[in-house]
Amino acid sequence: MGCKKSPRVVLCAYSEVGAVCLETLLRLKANVAGVFTYKDNPEENVWFRSVEKIAAKARIPIYTPEGFETPEERERLLALRPDLLLSCYYRHLLPKILLEAPSLGAYNMHGSLLPRYRGRACINWAILKGETEAGVTLHVMTEAPDKGDIVGQEKVPLPRYYTALDLSMDCAAAAGRLLRRSWKPLLSGNPPRIPQDQSRASYFGGRKPEDGRIHWKASAEEIYNLVRGVTRPWPGAFTTWKGKKLFLWWGYPRPEKTSASPGEILSLNPLEIATGEGIFVAETLQMEGGPERTAISWGEGERIAPGQKLGE
Repeated sequence: MGCKKSPRVVLCAYSEVGAVCLETLLRLKANVAGVFTYKDNPEENVWFRSVEKIAAKARIPIYTPEGFETPEERERLLALRPDLLLSCYYRHLLPKILLEAPSLGAYNMHGSLLPRYRGRACINWAILKGETEAGVTLHVMTEAPDKGDIVGQEKVPLPRYYTALDLSMDCAAAAGRLLRRSWKPLLSGNPPRIPQDQSRASYFGGRKPEDGRIHWKASAEEIYNLVRGVTRPWPGAFTTWKGKKLFLWWGYPRPEKTSASPGEILSLNPLEIATGEGIFVAETLQMEGGPERTAISWGEGERIAPGQKLGE
């Protein structure tokens, strides 16, 4: 009597969540038949580990197409005869022909507690919106992004001081725990399937560097959430000074009321700036093309005086 072969798993993955999920599959001794990932973009600030390198070390076949737009790219995946298809922070949607091919199904690991925060940049958006809890969701993949039935979720706390990098690392660890907990149900071919509550759904799109512009009419709390949501390794929150971008890498809000106009500098030590509601205290900043500096040393060097305004 022969041994039953392990189901063939094909993984589409990138970023730290993808790296953790691949490592989890290896620890589970999954039969990973192939990994689809991306070559790192030299213009992107790559802060996460390489899925490609982890797969190469494990001697797993690696493929790096830019999605599955052509018949040749789809056939490459289908030729691996997947029993189970997993997507973990893969940046392209998978077409119907691929989703229907695996006998055990196709599933996606998403970086939010669905149905909230469907779409791209969900971790950044959770911080921008001032959430106090985040997490990851394993769900059935459908042609429509992030709408399939939920297999499981793993919640993580979101402290008020967290940056997007802090939350990204916590969510990556949570993704590993969730995949490990869901592994046997996935292999059974009959995992839990909880329909998403469409009435609670929210969708947010991807973000561009320009979306980091600070609008000083916003509240100090909202500006703080923007700063921590896009600070390094993301492009950063910025305003303007003398026609150049001024990046604010860190600071904090204060609730005091002020009659000053939004964007008006109130003091230099510390560097306090009026907002639409409250005061934002800048700590670390950087003029475009210049070095990162403390806000106090920058203000002294620029000979700034209270009453001058940022963002004009």
